[in-house]
Amino acid sequence: MGGPGSSSPCASCKLLRRRCAKDCIFAPYFPPDDPHKFAIVHKVFGASNVSKMLQELPVHQRADAVNSLVFEANARVRDPVYGCVGAISYLQNQVSQLQMQLAVAQAEILCIQMQHEQPLQSHHQVLELDQDEKALLLNNNNINNCNNDNNNLGYAMSSGQFNSNFASPSSIMQMQIQMQMQDPLKQESLWT
Repeated sequence: MGGPGSSSPCASCKLLRRRCAKDCIFAPYFPPDDPHKFAIVHKVFGASNVSKMLQELPVHQRADAVNSLVFEANARVRDPVYGCVGAISYLQNQVSQLQMQLAVAQAEILCIQMQHEQPLQSHHQVLELDQDEKALLLNNNNINNCNNDNNNLGYAMSSGQFNSNFASPSSIMQMQIQMQMQDPLKQESLWT
């Protein structure tokens, strides 16, 4: 490592072609065996700016600050416009897509579970209904079938109206009620 008691100057002093003083602020954080680390930070932020930042920080926070500067400098070189923000945005988009895929999988599981439970429940429900309720049930079957739910859910997901977190309890309950009201022969998967 450069600085006090060593024969080799730190990476910053070597790059800047100056003598490495005993109290060199860069020496503990930019060792002579990793010159690229300081070179990229110097290219993006400038040595004087980095020196000022480090001097303003307490000693125990300087190593973390240098690591952060190196990360930001690398990100800025890869993506000069967005830097770290581009990487963060990319990861947030990935999380949103995975949450949406999880919600779709949960809805599919719920639909399959309802298909397996539906034959027994619908048979008992039809026996207990009077004529007006049967007419209402048939009307609802024609309006709210599983394909309509699929189209509405697909539109909500593509238009950004779908909550990309987990399916809410109220949406699950609505789906369960609609599934219970359908004729078992008309039930289809939400995604076929």
